[in-house]
Amino acid sequence: MNSTIHSPPPPNPCSLTFRISTRNSRRFSCSAALDFGQRRLSSSVIHRRRMEWFRSISRGCFRSKESKSGLRVEDDSGGEDVFDASAAKSGDPPEHLVIMVNGIVGSAADWRFAAEQFVKKLPDKIIVHRSECNSSKLTFDGVDLMGERLAEEVLAVVRQRPEVQKISFVAHSLGGLVARYAIGRLYEHSSRLNSSDHYGISLSEEHTKSSLKQPYEARIAGLEPMNFITFATPHLGSKGHNQLPLLCGLPFLEKRASQTAHLVAGRSGKHLFLTDSDDGKPPLLLRMVNDSDDLKFISALRAFKRRVAYANANYDHMVGWRTSSIRRQHELPKSNLLVIDERYPHIVYVELETKRNGKSSSTDRNQTSDLEEEMIRGLTQVPWERVDVSFQKSRQRYVAHTTIQVKSYWLNSDGADVVFHMIDNFLL
Repeated sequence: MNSTIHSPPPPNPCSLTFRISTRNSRRFSCSAALDFGQRRLSSSVIHRRRMEWFRSISRGCFRSKESKSGLRVEDDSGGEDVFDASAAKSGDPPEHLVIMVNGIVGSAADWRFAAEQFVKKLPDKIIVHRSECNSSKLTFDGVDLMGERLAEEVLAVVRQRPEVQKISFVAHSLGGLVARYAIGRLYEHSSRLNSSDHYGISLSEEHTKSSLKQPYEARIAGLEPMNFITFATPHLGSKGHNQLPLLCGLPFLEKRASQTAHLVAGRSGKHLFLTDSDDGKPPLLLRMVNDSDDLKFISALRAFKRRVAYANANYDHMVGWRTSSIRRQHELPKSNLLVIDERYPHIVYVELETKRNGKSSSTDRNQTSDLEEEMIRGLTQVPWERVDVSFQKSRQRYVAHTTIQVKSYWLNSDGADVVFHMIDNFLL
């Protein structure tokens, strides 16, 4: 297939000498944000224009694949759209856009299995966009710069799909922090919404009119926010006792990791270990638990109908249980409370929407820093559902961090029931 839903193919198909790989064009366009300190308007506009230029000259070369099951995958706006071909062609196409965000050193391919299951289960309800503006080494650029790129990518997708009216985010690991930053940038109150967003990208007339129908309802990128779901995301960062389980809870290793994280993961490492202090400001993750003048992080989270944190209770060597479930130590379920669900054998505990405003206990104070306590209090201003996962009896338990999202089916297939649990409980 040489055409996409949005635009007909050019009169002359691309020749081999003019072919540009989708991945390279994405990587170039994503790096076009240039200097971080000057990115807000000027660099993002430059970035957007370069993306549009690359797409315009290579539109006919982008792949559009349709499987035997009717699923269609299209390269679009720096990522991949997955949807049901027949539903898209109908007079009533899916109106719910699901943005999937990869973790550190990841790519759009990380969510391939989950995206396909989503569309197979809800073919006439959703369209999935697997983001790839922050892939590979770009994930070392820092949560803020990655969040800016993701926000820009989402706006480009929304602009090209005027039929969508609702939006949800599904993110893995570091991608959950990036998504939280992006929604702070994308948050708009319809009473203040105009036809142009922060980046100079005009939203479609349909989206603007839809937002103005309900004058006091919060919107994300001009759409109705529904689900915000994270998988093994270090919401409280990686600094602290057992927040990075790979270090085995050894204090000298944890201290050393804080000092050297930036050498391994760049600015993202600084953000994860709360060692950043741009312009003398508090660490970014601490700032992201409240609203600021220009970024409404908590208001954006509150706008979603649901917020869900899937967390590995054990064997996740990259992200600890407390940080991924936004809990204090004494709030973690005891082993005798964990249950086994035959339908979802690796889901061991489900805590329905709960708002936690408690204080740390004397036991917690040995393991919870003041910064961590402040982040917990900030994030729990809004209620969260918590879903605890255990692969303790699985042969794939040692790769629990990627098994929870089924990054690769042949290696992480035991996590399929976790993905199905997410889909079965998804709010449409």
